[in-house]
Amino acid sequence: MGKVPERADMAHSLIEAYGLLSDMRILPPHEATEQDLVSFHSRDYIECLKTISASNDPEKYDETTEQFGLGYDCPAEEGIFEYVSMVAGATITAAECLNNGECTVAINWPGGWHHAKRDEAAGFCYFNDIVLGILKLREKFERVLYVDLDLHHGDGVEDAFCATAKVMTVSLHKYSPGFFPGTGSLESIGMSKGKYYTVNVPLQEGIQDEQYCDVFERILSTVKDAFNPDAVVCQCGADGLSGDPMASFNLTSQAYTGCVQCLLNWNIPLLLVGGGGYHIANTCRCWAQLTSTVLHRTLSSDIPEHKYFPEYGPSYDLSVTPGNRSNQNSKDYIDEVISTIKENLEYIR
Repeated sequence: MGKVPERADMAHSLIEAYGLLSDMRILPPHEATEQDLVSFHSRDYIECLKTISASNDPEKYDETTEQFGLGYDCPAEEGIFEYVSMVAGATITAAECLNNGECTVAINWPGGWHHAKRDEAAGFCYFNDIVLGILKLREKFERVLYVDLDLHHGDGVEDAFCATAKVMTVSLHKYSPGFFPGTGSLESIGMSKGKYYTVNVPLQEGIQDEQYCDVFERILSTVKDAFNPDAVVCQCGADGLSGDPMASFNLTSQAYTGCVQCLLNWNIPLLLVGGGGYHIANTCRCWAQLTSTVLHRTLSSDIPEHKYFPEYGPSYDLSVTPGNRSNQNSKDYIDEVISTIKENLEYIR
């Protein structure tokens, strides 16, 4: 992928270098079939992406491709259809493992494409592997909770499930004028049978680990009591890390591990996927630490020698240095957000 070159291989290589694969079962994914994809995406969109992905004509874009969101933000590069089908298939495979009781935690770090809509690519996302994974989990589990830690609002997943009470979506994200995708306000709570089953946690710039984890734990404890999920999907987009080109939050990997540990403590099936993260080395650091958290392994702070070792210079350290952006999230603001969410969740108890 042009936006995150070699990130998937870098993450896997770092996890392997730390010796974590010996405690995991690695499954080859299957490419998502048309039957898999049409469980959410429209046939016309699938066919359009498939057709122009096979073309190397620089003038292949027209009004139809633009209608499907294919172009500037989501270029249909040659071979992209096969790649995104494989990513979607990997998340579906992970969900199947949880359905079959083969594991209690399944991971697909290349997944997490939360912006894709039914018939539209958006925000570098083509197929919404998360929605497809949740639909697969729903074949076994009555209530599925979706948690989104990406800097950007998980709009595609929210849109897919905003009218059902069977899937609750919780998104913690930056919310400010002009920031993509511009959705995810506190007032967005779902509709019809899904009213109050959409939870948005709009955050301002500069939030730090301790406050972020506190917000997460206060909200998710209430969510668990109100919704009582049977399985959880967590999108771990790492663009909130300090040093990311998005330059918004001050987080380190500890914020992400703290949140995921909270979900692990529930002892119910958990599917972890990736997402954003444009400081490639820091994103890989974070996902390696999350993998070690799942495995109850402590990692050395020294990055092991492996083929991507030079990418982790000059520190060659596993840790991510906290940022120092001014924190715009006052205690009063956070308390108001949490109070409103808790009031809304009272309606579904």
